Amino acid sequence: MMLASRPAVALGARAQPQVLRPTLVPRPGMVSNLRLQPVKVADPIVASETSQVMEAPQEKKLSEFELKRLERKQQRAQEAATYKFSAIAATVLVLSIAVVATYYRFAWHFAEDGDLPVDEMAATLLLVFGGMFGMEMYARFAHKVLWHDFEPGWALHKSHHEPRTGPFELNDIYAVANALPAMALCAYGFFTPHVIGGVCFGAGLGITLFGIAYMFFHDGLVHRRFPVGPIANLPYMKRIMVAHQIHHTNKFGGVPFGMFLGVQELEAVPGGKEELDKLMADLEAREAAAAKAAGSS
Repeated sequence: MMLASRPAVALGARAQPQVLRPTLVPRPGMVSNLRLQPVKVADPIVASETSQVMEAPQEKKLSEFELKRLERKQQRAQEAATYKFSAIAATVLVLSIAVVATYYRFAWHFAEDGDLPVDEMAATLLLVFGGMFGMEMYARFAHKVLWHDFEPGWALHKSHHEPRTGPFELNDIYAVANALPAMALCAYGFFTPHVIGGVCFGAGLGITLFGIAYMFFHDGLVHRRFPVGPIANLPYMKRIMVAHQIHHTNKFGGVPFGMFLGVQELEAVPGGKEELDKLMADLEAREAAAAKAAGSS
């Protein structure tokens, strides 16, 4: 058996030192968990893990119905803000004018006569409350006869019984129309002295205050066109709200047509009080359930 012989080395020749060359084979004792890769190419395992961490979450695509619903919600919020600003601005302006006009009206006539006109002040104060009560009765009559039964009046008022498509509705014209006689009475009473002037001025103030209160309760409390604060939690205010909601159902022929005395108007109709009490119980049950859910969360 012949063994393979190594290359012969010439006698006298010095052995060449062994040169270590780079190798791709890992040396014993060296531990490496990463394979050698070409330059600028990431390890596939590391790359996959990094891509999972760095990849941004994809946004959920909304359906066409959800987009329209979101758009309508934003539009309603903008409409509510517009009407809220208009209502607050109009209220502040009207109340400011009323306070200044009342002060100067009496200060002017006091300076001319020199005596305190007790009878004139009493007539003015009496007509302020009388004008507010009279407007409740007039609103009950006008609401039924002029706005519901009279076709031209219903042409404007029906916008209030339909879904609103903007911050305002045609029915708001009635608020402006009712302000005209109030302004006329206030102007006449401002320049007219004595009891006659005081009566006219008081009646104009009463109509003005009723209009502001009606807007606050009707548009704010009942139809939620702007927030009214904690007054919405008062029991009688809730009954006013529910009574007017019954008016919109037309269950009792549109009753109640009034606002502040609408509860009494509804209770005078057979079955009206029972319906009002039933809806009030439902409302209180929903509020109690909502409060319990909020407390548990």
